Amino acid sequence: MSSEQLQPKAVYEPVTKLEAFYTGGAVRVTRDHNHLACACGDEVKVLDVATGTVTKTLPGDSEPITALAVSPDCRSLVSASRSLAVKHWDWASGECRRTWKPHRAPVADLAIDASGGYLASGSADRAIKVTDLAGGYVTHHFTGHGGIVLRVLFHPKQLLLFSSCDGGEVRVWDLVTKSCVHSLRGGHISAVPALCLSPDGWHLLSGGRDKVVCVWDIRSGARTATVPVFEGLEGLAVLPLGSAFPGVAAADAAAIVSSSSSKAPSKRQLFFATAGERGVLRIWRSDTGTCVYTHHGSSSSLLQQQGAAKAGRKVAAAAAAAAGDAAAAAPGS
Repeated sequence: MSSEQLQPKAVYEPVTKLEAFYTGGAVRVTRDHNHLACACGDEVKVLDVATGTVTKTLPGDSEPITALAVSPDCRSLVSASRSLAVKHWDWASGECRRTWKPHRAPVADLAIDASGGYLASGSADRAIKVTDLAGGYVTHHFTGHGGIVLRVLFHPKQLLLFSSCDGGEVRVWDLVTKSCVHSLRGGHISAVPALCLSPDGWHLLSGGRDKVVCVWDIRSGARTATVPVFEGLEGLAVLPLGSAFPGVAAADAAAIVSSSSSKAPSKRQLFFATAGERGVLRIWRSDTGTCVYTHHGSSSSLLQQQGAAKAGRKVAAAAAAAAGDAAAAAPGS
């Protein structure tokens, strides 16, 4: 026997690892900006933004995820898939609390209200439903859109719900009277996949694939501004006045100086960011309709050279996939 002593075999444990967490479609960020919930095939991956690691994986049902929503208090996550199933998950434990099928066609968008107790779902069956998450029953059922409901949005303070469809129509729903108070038409001629509210909560911004952003007064239903953005949009966000975003602080300061020296009333000033088919992030000013900042990503020029207009549309891939089911599910088809 050899006089050399056998050495124990070294075993290594992984400290960090890279894994797929996004395959296109729905993405939601938590209110504290610490986590991302991403559609990854038929699963939902929860990503830690600081470390870039996947903290939990919520199993699917073999059908792709079409919509996601995270409650403001980060206690609940709701997912929808092409199987028509909607699942309510406990954020902390990752346990599925309930599974149900509220629509006759795939759900294109989900939203949870400020209290965290109510879920709005917009579907390819052209209907909108509001569900009590704790009780598990439907409180509202809205119809009237002429196409796939692409976006639903709760007002953070008022009992109002906003929705948009692929026919270019935007609607405002009163949750108390359970009726449509405004049908906002004439602003878009194509699908409207993006909605957001102004900081004061009284102006609604809608972004469409017709390359236009419209600003609406939700009290009167009037369109107060139309801004051409020169690309089909998939994402839209309002930026607070005086924030440190490029082009916003300087333009805000200049606007204060000009308004103090002028006696004429000025248009309402809003800054908003857009993302669309060109893969470029832009910041716009609503009162002048000008772009104050453009951010080109590392791959944006390459995408443009390759004609990758599909890159920006990945955000609404779930709704586009659901369009094939709308004809079979829509009444009278």
